[in-house]
Amino acid sequence: MTDASPAPLFDTKVVVVLADDLAPWQELNVTAFVMSGIATSAPDLVGEPYRDADGTTYSPMLRQPVMVMTADAETLARARAKAAARDDVALAVYTRELFSTSHDAANRTAVAAVAAADLDLVGIALRGPRNAVDRITKGARFHA
Repeated sequence: MTDASPAPLFDTKVVVVLADDLAPWQELNVTAFVMSGIATSAPDLVGEPYRDADGTTYSPMLRQPVMVMTADAETLARARAKAAARDDVALAVYTRELFSTSHDAANRTAVAAVAAADLDLVGIALRGPRNAVDRITKGARFHA
């Protein structure tokens, strides 16, 4: 069964940008973590719970599409800086150090120990106005 209603047009865009040197398991790990940050950044991002024909209920998910891209370290750093400078962009980061930490408090400590410009970024996620997100992620390419 398909829904014949037209797809909604969103005034915001959600993008994950991953470092171009990650192993597949790292790409998935980083994407999951940074998207959890975006999903919690605004109350209207998550839709209603899902329910199958048998009545089983499943957790709600993000209401809008997520673009996944890759970039080199310089492009990631530039995108982080541009996004952080804007009040209308939600930003989540994942640094290389987080692959060796084991819990949330250790993750925050690892990020807090490094100046923003020196973060060894392996992924970011952002949500903001479509045109702004396009400008912020300029130079990144769609994940292959």
